[in-house]
Amino acid sequence: MPLFDRKDKSRYATFTRRTLLVSGGMGAVFATLAGRLYQLQVVEGAEFKVRAEDNRVNVRLLAPPRGRILDRFAVALADNRRNYRVLLVPEQASDGVKPTLAALSRIIVLTDRQREKILRDVAENKPFVPVTVVENLSWDDFSRINLQLPYLPGVQPDVGETRAYPYGEELSHILGYVAAVSPDDKKHDDDPLLDLPGFRIGKRGIEKEFDAEIRGTAGVERIEVNAYGREIRELSRDPGVPGADIHLTIDFQVQDVMAKALGDQSAAAALMDVETGDVIALSSTPGFDPNLFNVGITTEQWQALTTDDHNPLMNKAIGGVYPPGSTFKTAVALAGVDAGIATPDFTVFCSGTYKFGNHDFHCWKHSGHGAMNLTSAIEQSCDIFFYELSRRVGIDRIDEAAHALGLGLPTGIELPGERAGLIPSRAWKRATFNQPWEQGETLITAIGQGYVLATPLQLCTQAARIASGKRVSPRLTRYIGHHQQKRPKIEPLGFSDAALSAVRAGMAEVCNTPSGTAYSWRITEPGFEMAGKTGTSQVRRITREQRLEGQTSTDNLPWRFREHALFIAYAPVDKPRYACAVVIEHGVAIQHYQVQMARDILLFAQKRDPVNLPAAWPVAAASIGGKG
Repeated sequence: MPLFDRKDKSRYATFTRRTLLVSGGMGAVFATLAGRLYQLQVVEGAEFKVRAEDNRVNVRLLAPPRGRILDRFAVALADNRRNYRVLLVPEQASDGVKPTLAALSRIIVLTDRQREKILRDVAENKPFVPVTVVENLSWDDFSRINLQLPYLPGVQPDVGETRAYPYGEELSHILGYVAAVSPDDKKHDDDPLLDLPGFRIGKRGIEKEFDAEIRGTAGVERIEVNAYGREIRELSRDPGVPGADIHLTIDFQVQDVMAKALGDQSAAAALMDVETGDVIALSSTPGFDPNLFNVGITTEQWQALTTDDHNPLMNKAIGGVYPPGSTFKTAVALAGVDAGIATPDFTVFCSGTYKFGNHDFHCWKHSGHGAMNLTSAIEQSCDIFFYELSRRVGIDRIDEAAHALGLGLPTGIELPGERAGLIPSRAWKRATFNQPWEQGETLITAIGQGYVLATPLQLCTQAARIASGKRVSPRLTRYIGHHQQKRPKIEPLGFSDAALSAVRAGMAEVCNTPSGTAYSWRITEPGFEMAGKTGTSQVRRITREQRLEGQTSTDNLPWRFREHALFIAYAPVDKPRYACAVVIEHGVAIQHYQVQMARDILLFAQKRDPVNLPAAWPVAAASIGGKG
């Protein structure tokens, strides 16, 4: 074979191999591309379609309207109002952000702190994203800004919603308040609404207790955006489910009378229906303005609240615990009658001093009351009688009677922060101090001193149970949305009719006989008379030397060393309808202001008694409208 033929054949074979290799490689590449294309378009096509749609469409949560809180006559106690605010779009501020803020500050007040926050928000967001400049403007300020809009490039007026408490301090401890979400809140709640900027949740009171129901369910807004995130158009909107309205048992008109009666005292009061347990009014003074926590409380305002010796942030009605003083004698009396000791002919002579072992126990009336039976001892609040009665009855029966009246246990009211108080017992002292119970401690317990502690709401419950003879418990809510709240069956109290009758007779004489401790401040209108029991509790020990020198009065002492003033009552006497308790911290005075407060509250509540309203509540009651 010629040389050139061999060369041509070799060259041809090499070309064929290379062609096959290149063709095979290209085939493999195209096969890979085809496989990948199949995977992307067919196998994973749906997923990438969703991703592309997510890049094109932003889904935003919408905060639903917060449910209202209403009184028993549908008066709005917590509502939503318009939030007049101003936004700034940085890229539209042709003069620059700082000059625009300077121009805006000539119309409304902008502090240096606010300006710093605005500039920080501008720096952290894209230039077309609106930044909040100021919220909760008055209508006058909002109007002035709207008039000057041509000279405020980039400024956008906006109207949103925010929480409003129209009655301020009067209901602050019942309603609580809403405030911004904290990191701790997110640890215990995975609701995506909590991630919304500016979202508010309940922090105290009813707002906190029923926050999940009042909050509602988030809505959804779908917005088409471009590659830079700029909004193009709204595609769809689902507003979500508004929060449920909460209907309370509170009567705002009675609440208003109670708050005004307590005035600026450091005090608490409660009024409840003795048959149903409905809390008609519940007040703790002084209060605070819950609107401050919604719009943003200043450092100065917070410091004023936390340093006030009257503790405006504390709900004293359920969280303040006080020695009940002589109001506790009703529990000892019930135990004494049912133990067969305090019989109608059982009397104790009060000389003003009761000797027990090496100790002298004194009556509040230094000259003594003379011979006392159960009724007169309650009427005149004789300490000596109850020293002797308690010695015979014993701490165990007293402990049982006190618990039956609702003392020493949480009432279960639908408010956070309730304290249980304390009713001492042998077991409690052994567990707490590892010491046995002393009989002298029983005597001190009998007059509501020593270890005994109770809240004003517990004292009101005590009065209600004595009046009704039932284990009635305070309740604050009637409806959540359209669902009526169930009430447990109310059981009998467990005391004999004789015991209840004897205590009621003594309480009636406290207010309605000239020698009664509350007679001067009784209800004089026929048919509205009240029965009650006064109480005074010491916050400091009076030494033997001070007593011998006659230094028993606390009127000239600093406020925090004066005695507490207490009063429990129910009305009317013949057919009890309402029970009331008033506690004034360090408020003992000869005028018995606590009795006057309870008198005014009970009289107003009786005259406003809604017992004859149509049964179809809340529809019928809501038709009354207004403020009742």
